[in-house]
Amino acid sequence: MNEYYLEVRNISKSFVGVQALKKVNLKIRPGETHCLAGENGCGKSTLIKVISGFYTADEGEIIINGKSYARLTPRESMNLGIQVIYQDFSLFNNLTVAENIAMSYNVSNSYKTSNKKRDRELAQKVLNTIGIDLDVNTEVGRLSVAQKQIVAICRALLQEAKLVIMDEPTTALTTREVASLFKIIRGLKERGVAILFVSHKLDEVLEVSEYVNIMRNGENVISGAVKEFDKSKMTYYMTGREVDETRFSGTVNRDKCLFRVEQLKREKEFSDINFSLYEGEVLGITGLLGSGRTELAETLFGLRGAAGGAIYLNGQKLELRNASDAVKAGIGYIPEDRLTKGLFLNISIYRNIAATILTRYSNRFSFMQKGRISGVVRRQAQDLSIKAASLEAPANSLSGGNQQRVVLAKWLAAEPKILIFNCPTVGVDIGSKAEIHEIIRSFAERGIGVIVISDDLPEILSVCGRILVMNAGRFTGEYLSNEIDEATLQAQLIKA
Repeated sequence: MNEYYLEVRNISKSFVGVQALKKVNLKIRPGETHCLAGENGCGKSTLIKVISGFYTADEGEIIINGKSYARLTPRESMNLGIQVIYQDFSLFNNLTVAENIAMSYNVSNSYKTSNKKRDRELAQKVLNTIGIDLDVNTEVGRLSVAQKQIVAICRALLQEAKLVIMDEPTTALTTREVASLFKIIRGLKERGVAILFVSHKLDEVLEVSEYVNIMRNGENVISGAVKEFDKSKMTYYMTGREVDETRFSGTVNRDKCLFRVEQLKREKEFSDINFSLYEGEVLGITGLLGSGRTELAETLFGLRGAAGGAIYLNGQKLELRNASDAVKAGIGYIPEDRLTKGLFLNISIYRNIAATILTRYSNRFSFMQKGRISGVVRRQAQDLSIKAASLEAPANSLSGGNQQRVVLAKWLAAEPKILIFNCPTVGVDIGSKAEIHEIIRSFAERGIGVIVISDDLPEILSVCGRILVMNAGRFTGEYLSNEIDEATLQAQLIKA
């Protein structure tokens, strides 16, 4: 019996002269959780697609159970026991849990017709195997992100997976859901299933993995047992530089209250919301999924109507009937889902940044002052170090970190008084995350009032000076970040 289920030897792959992978090596044993770590664009996704047969390597070999392959088709890869769970899960929202779990199994067994009874039995059997209670008759479109992930895992297990590749599996999960996922992963390991855990969340890597392989610029940088690494060492190898993780200690002007919320409420979502935001302050709001934190953020930006209470900006009461009222008042909102709510993906970077200032730089005859708009757009792109071949390139051509910078540039161009960030670094790598945190701090130093809403506790502690804990639609605690550590804050979050 071979020691390794999968061996990747000297794999190289290029696209139109761009070297995506250069002599990459990887080894995974049965029942082992192996982390593939690296920043966005380092080659992780390309390597996954070579292993799964979606891409053919230019050179090198893949060895599965001792047999060498120069190339694989997706069908061959799946038949050999390799299953990939991508970030979007590739599920059909209009089909039931049972139908989604059984679909690949039915195709691989050449069943020509659907059998609902068989699908339900197969789905229930695999759910029982991992100890999860989920109604197999529920439409997938009605499930939470965490439940959809479970469906994707069950689909892979039904195909008798020997290696499950999880591509950024915790991006949209809460802390509690991540803990549940890790429990499932440990159960899979006990059954001899190998896990390739692809992530740039270092705390999670250190918790769930035995071995780690770090990539940068399409090449192996270092690999070894996780016990040989700590967070700072991994960060250094991923980015090629030291990343400052010290907590923000900005100067808050307590004599200048920029933003005040009194007795704000919205039926069945939140109530009794009271807080003040001061000049130069970064205020954190954290809570578990369902706490009401996103509903509150959207109400502060006029996307939802309040049922009572008041919002004041610079002492003036606001009437926020919609988002346009919030923008005119000087409030900017960076949503959690930048792809669908923060960007126009198919149009240019230039036009995305300009979106918030077109009205300001148009005269009463609606003629735009193109020179002034261009100056603002190019200055913001330069100040935020947006890496793109051209500002005319579409936003969907950028990495996750650069897409987030475009969203930030759009709002900075509008010269806001208040900026609300909802999970500002979801899906970005460690280097981009540190840079975005630095940008948030720089906003506060300019006198902009900043609210950061997130369940990423290291992020909240790093970038915020004061933290409000939210549960079941109410604030249940207030803490200074320099007087509380992550474990204590986590305990308060769960206790709340």
